[in-house]
Amino acid sequence: MFAFPHPLTYMRHAGSRHSQLIRLIPRAVLLAAVVGCTNATSAQVPAPALAPVRADTARLRHTLDSLVDAHHGTIGYSIIDIENGVRMSRRGDETFPTASLIKVPILVTVYDLVAKGRLSLSDPLTVLKIDQVPGSGVLQYMHNGMSLSVEDAAWLMITLSDNTATNLLLDRIIIRRVWDKMDSLGLHNTKVHSKSFLRNSSVAMDSSIKYGLGVTTPNEMAHLFELLALGKAVNPTADSAMLAMLEQNENYEKLQRFVYGARAAHKSGETDQVRNECSLFYLRNRIVVCALSKENKDTRYAIDNEAHLTIAHMGEAIVNAWGGVPPAKQ
Repeated sequence: MFAFPHPLTYMRHAGSRHSQLIRLIPRAVLLAAVVGCTNATSAQVPAPALAPVRADTARLRHTLDSLVDAHHGTIGYSIIDIENGVRMSRRGDETFPTASLIKVPILVTVYDLVAKGRLSLSDPLTVLKIDQVPGSGVLQYMHNGMSLSVEDAAWLMITLSDNTATNLLLDRIIIRRVWDKMDSLGLHNTKVHSKSFLRNSSVAMDSSIKYGLGVTTPNEMAHLFELLALGKAVNPTADSAMLAMLEQNENYEKLQRFVYGARAAHKSGETDQVRNECSLFYLRNRIVVCALSKENKDTRYAIDNEAHLTIAHMGEAIVNAWGGVPPAKQ
């Protein structure tokens, strides 16, 4: 059965294509809706209460590879069963453009600096006209001189993939610090190159031209999500707060599309030829899935884009392999 994505998915992509839809919503209402979510209380996510299961990984690999082989583009994936230590990948160590998926490493770097006392989540940021960039997000529509906190910007960057919020955070933390943090975690291929929609801010122009906003591998990004799940990306408290944000991500077009009701902390990213998503699924086991694609023939920003559908069917197969969506708690 087809599971329709969350309605805000359409709003986000409409914004990324300069639609007038988002302009019809009063700014105050938008800001209250997306910034107000920072008042949510986050708690450390426990391991699943249900007994872990073992997937038929040989059958799953056959299914996934069949989907990937039929796709008109290049797809790499990496899967980690945290409870059983099972790992599967295809093109796992190959580099891929991240698009907005790089915002997860940026988030981790922000919280790492907070943990070290070099930054505060309550530090103010000011949105000036010169800071506002197009694409996804709502800050591009807000008034000149608007103030928000580092935490507000982080929520907007993750839940709505706000590009202006991302750039405000990168201005505060400095791009190279994201490199340093990823290196400290052993993720040496995971790098952000520049601010969003500002190629002239690139700190690695050749790589920026080749990969765009950022670069990573399926295995490295999956490992980052694994570290978050284990409380080892920064620390258990910070990692729980970040996972709480990722659970509120409003994009449901890819890995979550055909698994309605599956709880997941996830982030996607896309450009014309790139469609990516990484997700920590809370099933009977905690399952990390990263599906990255490039060179896609279908470049449409449409719900039935081929890469969206391929990755959605991959997500469905993976969730089913680990017992499907667990029953809701009564």
